[in-house]
Amino acid sequence: MSILPVPRVAIVVVAAGSGIRLAAGAPKAFVGLDDHTVLRHALNGVFAAPPAQVVVVAPERHVGDALTEVRVAAERPGDDRRDLAGVVAGGATRQQSVAAGLAAVWPDVDLVLVHDAARALTPPAVFERVIAALDAGADAVLPVLPVVDTIKRVAGSAVVEAVDRSDLTAAQTPQGFRRRILDAAYAAASIDHTDDAALVQAAGVPVTTVVGDERAFKITTPADLERARLVSRAAPVLPRVGIGTDVHAFGGEGALWLAGLEWPGEPALHGHSDGDAVAHAIVDAVLAAAGLGDIGTHFGTSHPEYAGAHAAVFLARTRELAAAAGLSIGNVSVQVQANRPRFAARRAEAEAVLSAALGAPVSVSATTTDGLGFTGAGDGIAAFAVALVFPA
Repeated sequence: MSILPVPRVAIVVVAAGSGIRLAAGAPKAFVGLDDHTVLRHALNGVFAAPPAQVVVVAPERHVGDALTEVRVAAERPGDDRRDLAGVVAGGATRQQSVAAGLAAVWPDVDLVLVHDAARALTPPAVFERVIAALDAGADAVLPVLPVVDTIKRVAGSAVVEAVDRSDLTAAQTPQGFRRRILDAAYAAASIDHTDDAALVQAAGVPVTTVVGDERAFKITTPADLERARLVSRAAPVLPRVGIGTDVHAFGGEGALWLAGLEWPGEPALHGHSDGDAVAHAIVDAVLAAAGLGDIGTHFGTSHPEYAGAHAAVFLARTRELAAAAGLSIGNVSVQVQANRPRFAARRAEAEAVLSAALGAPVSVSATTTDGLGFTGAGDGIAAFAVALVFPA
């Protein structure tokens, strides 16, 4: 068994619930889901995510069972992570169980994700999006999905009123935090909260959202367990690919905005918004993969609200459109063709900003055209993007 470097991320997997509503005769995490337990399915997603210390919090009587599941799930071909994993006993409440898991997190860890084992089919991409948002500067990150059902406020059996769902979302896990912030919030907590994002927000810390996943639903009732069985048996989900291109000429007013960044001292690009060819190519690629038209359909001159808007606005709205269509963005690769500005020094910064806004990993490369064409002549900038999306 190889010795892995100490990771900067820890994932606390909460598996200490009793599962009373599931009525399966065992704690929820240890109920069978096809050939494995709910916990094993959850751990398969955890260990397919970026390397992290993994702390499973289990009922005291099932610590040995949990340790067996952890060891089997962590021993992956060519990627043995058993050195990174362990099990601790939970408490009487979820909050007490998370606190027990936090106490077992290694001192060198900077970022902590808290994940419910009951969300057993959560794809690794959700973990990646949460980590990317933390890397981009967020203090607390919550994966969410739009609320699609009509919501009613009731009193007893009577409907009082309809609730506007436009600003409502459904919270999921893993929820990610800077370790110092989560530790401080738990140390100061005086009441129980429904999840860790609520606890941190009560401590005055803003919470950032990323796109969740339909497969990350919580197994609570027998109907949920049956749904999980059907989903886990489904055929592999095939990705969809889209290509996007955007071109803008120099000659705009103000500063140059490119790849979500301002470039002082560089000539601005001309466009309806800020002329950010990189962001616009990403939008076109995602929309094409999703079958939702193109950038002109959703952001063109007939939409004056986007005049002068920057990349974060475009990418966040594109993320919402994809989620509403039942799609999850896997990743985007974009290439910039330009003589200027020089990208090398700010590539990582651009990737972090774009990834956080889109809620998915974005990689950026840059090249010149050896003096050929309009980019070579210094007349403008072109960008080409390829996006991968998955049905949720």
